[in-house]
Amino acid sequence: MNEPVNTRRRSILAGASAAVATLGFPALSRAQEDVIRIGHLTPRTGFLGPLGEFAVQAADMAVAEINTAGGVNGRMIELLKEDSVNPQTASTKAERMIERDKVACIIGEISSASALAISQVSERTRTLFINTGANSDELRGKSCKKYMFHIEAQNSMYVKTCGRSLMAQGLVKGKKWFSLTADYAFGHDLLRVSKRFMAAHGGDFAADKLVPTDTTDFSPLLLEIRSAKPDLVISNLAGNQITNFLKQYSEFGLSFPVAGFGFDTALAWGAGKGNFLGTWPVVWHHLLETSGSKKFVADFTKRYGRPPENQAWGDYNAIKLTAQAMAETRSNDSTRLVEHFEKGARFDLMKTRDGYFRKADHQMMQEMYTVQALPVAEIKNAFDIFRSSAPVPGPGESLEVIASTAEENECRMA
Repeated sequence: MNEPVNTRRRSILAGASAAVATLGFPALSRAQEDVIRIGHLTPRTGFLGPLGEFAVQAADMAVAEINTAGGVNGRMIELLKEDSVNPQTASTKAERMIERDKVACIIGEISSASALAISQVSERTRTLFINTGANSDELRGKSCKKYMFHIEAQNSMYVKTCGRSLMAQGLVKGKKWFSLTADYAFGHDLLRVSKRFMAAHGGDFAADKLVPTDTTDFSPLLLEIRSAKPDLVISNLAGNQITNFLKQYSEFGLSFPVAGFGFDTALAWGAGKGNFLGTWPVVWHHLLETSGSKKFVADFTKRYGRPPENQAWGDYNAIKLTAQAMAETRSNDSTRLVEHFEKGARFDLMKTRDGYFRKADHQMMQEMYTVQALPVAEIKNAFDIFRSSAPVPGPGESLEVIASTAEENECRMA
């Protein structure tokens, strides 16, 4: 079992603090010497807002822990937080954070379209950007960037992880799926990846429907599902679309199996007891039994009165691993941090194996999980509503087996 993440990183940060006098940072203003500014951009309103709230809370907690432990290289972290709103606003705010506020890096985002906009600014300014919630394969493919890294798993990882479970249940080969897809960049990319998976494993689609992100009434689509009689209903939805769909699917009383390829545990919690159903992939969840995960859950719950979900995990760990990298390189220079990540630096992610950024596309290689909804009679509280698979990939497999392959990936890093 890995050493708890906070213990390990505090020792790294403490050692770096002792050496701060000899680091020789580039000439900076007095105000900049006192702190390391990190920009945090994520949706705090709109259909992704519920996830953004977890992200902000986790980011605040990570910074508080780092500063309590002595900061990074003897300097405190100052977190500048903004609602990214939409791609245009995200781009404007990223540029302002970098050019005016002189942030060392930007962390966050959930929308794939906004993440792309931020990455264009970070690439132009050579400023590190760590994506904590945008899943699109394209961000790791033809739109990959030298200064963008991804702690969030890509769509291929979600599809291949869940796909293993669906194949074991006999729900892929020779089966017809009815898919509902969020009508924006993330959803389009996820549908493309899921169709590729089905084509490779002998399945097909009875229908695939694009769903506007502001849709709240799913009854017309549920009537279509009832008529189509699919073998499986697949969700490529996002944000509170998932919550609304799950509630209404339960109300309609449909009996077709349900699974999803995009998932955040907060959205299942929001559906209410007994409304969550099916099989879903997740990058992390609050029921993991590792020591680091249990401590994170306990600390977050004590601070905020509810357990963290996977978006909280992403932002918390992104800030912690960035601070670790700054301590290990004794620098907050983006180019040096990029080089450090690309050399295979390892990070405790509260799982059974450390993760690392793959040099080819800057995707974090890590374990994932499939969760299965519990029967209503087995649900004891509002949060522990599923049972988890063992880590995927298994202990004898490479972490890269669930990621996009070289043939599937169009990334050509500049």
